[in-house]
Amino acid sequence: MSLSNEDSLRVNVLIVNSDAIRIDDGPMIMYGLLKNGDETKIQLNPNCKDELYVKQIRELLSSTVLGSPGGFPIFLKRWTRMGQVSSRLDSLLMLGEPEAVIAVCGSKALNDELARRAWWAMPNADNARRMLKQEVVVNGKMGKVLAEFLVEFLPFEQEPFAIIESVRLILQSDLVSEEVKQDVWKRGQVKSVFRIGFLHTLPNNLPQACACRPELNSNREHIEKLSRTNRFAKLLYQLLSQQGQSYIKACEWIIKKPNNQDSVVAFLDALAAYLNEVKIFEHSYRDVELLINDIASVIEGNEFENTSNSQELKECLQCCPEFLEDIKSMLLLAHADVSLVSPIFAHTDAVGSVMRKKIKPVTDPLIACFKQLQGELV
Repeated sequence: MSLSNEDSLRVNVLIVNSDAIRIDDGPMIMYGLLKNGDETKIQLNPNCKDELYVKQIRELLSSTVLGSPGGFPIFLKRWTRMGQVSSRLDSLLMLGEPEAVIAVCGSKALNDELARRAWWAMPNADNARRMLKQEVVVNGKMGKVLAEFLVEFLPFEQEPFAIIESVRLILQSDLVSEEVKQDVWKRGQVKSVFRIGFLHTLPNNLPQACACRPELNSNREHIEKLSRTNRFAKLLYQLLSQQGQSYIKACEWIIKKPNNQDSVVAFLDALAAYLNEVKIFEHSYRDVELLINDIASVIEGNEFENTSNSQELKECLQCCPEFLEDIKSMLLLAHADVSLVSPIFAHTDAVGSVMRKKIKPVTDPLIACFKQLQGELV
């Protein structure tokens, strides 16, 4: 079966003159993004069932653009959404197939111009997030366009992971103004999930002012000097500084009020990344008490896997004995990754206050560490 007489010529002309094609199969309208940047459309006139007619249109598009009527292999959905498509991206945007657009948005070969076309073809939050993971898009003309969309769409996001990802991505480079950053941060007063993205992208430049620990001022010279060659002293100095105190305060706020498992996992991922440099154990822990005991054993003088790290830690402890409890807290937090909550989450899908109660054996020691690093524990 061929296209109706009214559509045959018009569709072929649209293909020749367009950089991207979109099909709205509700009202049966075919749109084209012209090479000069304008948009055009044609009203389709089916000579069979709409669904079958759209299939014929896509077969024509595929035959003309790819040389094969098979179209885009949507059965490779998972593969394409992992960014594995890298060739003929411009052709994929001519197929009028949503999965093909998604493949382009997630491709590592994406560029700013293709991002513009893909955004025209399928403008939604998921695609905006996919494209903002590409540095070339962030630094191009489309970066701010996509970030502005995500900011406007934030109030309508329902999934915590989507909120965290959106916030994390819009904070890249100079995509949004300081006013926007402040506004998004303030939303975290009610919904802490908004602040997790800040921990991922701007851990040392959070929109809240905190004073440095008073003890740092009286010990600044020797800690600062040691921090130039010692990774433990460097991070300790950072945590005691204004930026570090802001980070610790934000972490305490977030971990006291997580609403779901995605928030907890994203928070722990951010925390582990921030403190990764001072990890002393190469393996992960599923029991927080075992972790605490192993750290105490190391502090008491026992060696651990990495001899170089062991020497640096001893040097830091000898130079900063007054910060012993802070160093212990720093080491515990450095190993507080998702493995600690995995045994709990494996047996429950609880959210809200029920979830918070179940993870208290993990979160209580973390909160104690945050308080210690803020000088609130004696």
